[in-house]
Amino acid sequence: MTDTLANTAENLFQSIENKTATVGVVGLGYVGLPLLDAYISAGFNAIGFDVDQSKTDALNSGNSYIAHIGHKTIQSWLDRNQFEATTEMNRLAEADVILICVPTPLSDSRDPDLRYVELTAKAIAKSLRAGQMVVLESTTYPGTTKDVLLPILEESGLKVGIDFFLAYSPEREDPGNPDFTAGTIPKVVGGHEPNSLRLAKRFYEQAITQVVPVNSCEVAEACKILENTYRSVNIAMVNELKVLFQKINIDVWEVIEAAKTKPFGYQAFFPGPGLGGHCIPIDPFYLSWVARKHEMPTRFIELAGEINSSMPTYVVNKTAEALNSMKKPISGSKIGIFGMAYKKDIDDHRESPSFKLLELLLERGADVSYCDPHVPSLPKMRHYDLPAMTTSQPTPEYYASLDCVLISTDHSLFNWDEIVEHATLIVDTRNATKNVIAGREKIFKA
Repeated sequence: MTDTLANTAENLFQSIENKTATVGVVGLGYVGLPLLDAYISAGFNAIGFDVDQSKTDALNSGNSYIAHIGHKTIQSWLDRNQFEATTEMNRLAEADVILICVPTPLSDSRDPDLRYVELTAKAIAKSLRAGQMVVLESTTYPGTTKDVLLPILEESGLKVGIDFFLAYSPEREDPGNPDFTAGTIPKVVGGHEPNSLRLAKRFYEQAITQVVPVNSCEVAEACKILENTYRSVNIAMVNELKVLFQKINIDVWEVIEAAKTKPFGYQAFFPGPGLGGHCIPIDPFYLSWVARKHEMPTRFIELAGEINSSMPTYVVNKTAEALNSMKKPISGSKIGIFGMAYKKDIDDHRESPSFKLLELLLERGADVSYCDPHVPSLPKMRHYDLPAMTTSQPTPEYYASLDCVLISTDHSLFNWDEIVEHATLIVDTRNATKNVIAGREKIFKA
């Protein structure tokens, strides 16, 4: 180890060790804000970077736009002078450790869209200085850190492992689960070279209860893809079984509850109206893209994707069947989608299948509204051109006004007994009404 490397690495290590290192987080969303909370709670000062001025203004005013990181939390960061948000990317030089938490969506052809990673890397490279460490957290395909991020950073003239350090650590978030926070979920970390790994490992140990080092950035990148492909494939299996079991008059939910009693060799996965969240609907296709580059088919992954992607259409067809049983066409019927968030009891709407349901119902002429107090108004979505809408209030009058209640997300705040009592027809994709006794003749499973 040269003296330059030893001094640069040791100085950064010591600033991490004594918590004088400034943490910079690029991307102030559902990954970035929980990470900031973990490090500020651990005693670090932090700067949040985002191109969205409305987000930085809100945070600097002590306001949050994510339910599980509340206003009081943001205000406490400001009160302790530990945090500032900015859109000025030239200030990235002020951070000693830079965490990249930007979106990594798919293109229309299901190829990786890394424009946000690349733009962030170019912004970092403009002010990159000796002694900084850059860690990519955005979910991506194996090789992104080395083949995409590193060449852009080295355009600065600095050398990785000598002047600056580079690592990958996949984000792991479970929104709405109070048992897990950013600081309590084990963190996988891979470094571009040994000193980068040593520094990244120590950095995460300062705020995360368990750190799992691996031999390379590529292993860490592949780990995240494996985790989410595992879920995608198993959810596809139960979605396909749901369709089969309904044809032979078997309740898939009762089957799953019975199978859950096996204490080994089985993990329960549940069907639904489609996949939601930033990771599971997207990540497996990153792996498929890599496989195509190597002329290898990934039939299992592609089939799972096809099955899961078909679920919104299946649900709309079941809704049409349910309305037909009431001698009503889907065109012109008043249908309320209950739950726009992708998951129970959260405000995260990323890749929610509810948006596809809304689009399909509008295409078929339905008069559609929605009810989700966690999502007061419909956000602009990358892949959907939908009308501006605000949530209807969950009242008996609203339930009674609908020709069909379509349950897409089973939020705890919904009173299912009251909904079934006042609604004319319910299509339930989540088994939300399983404990409702009166009015079961109104309920159709989808």
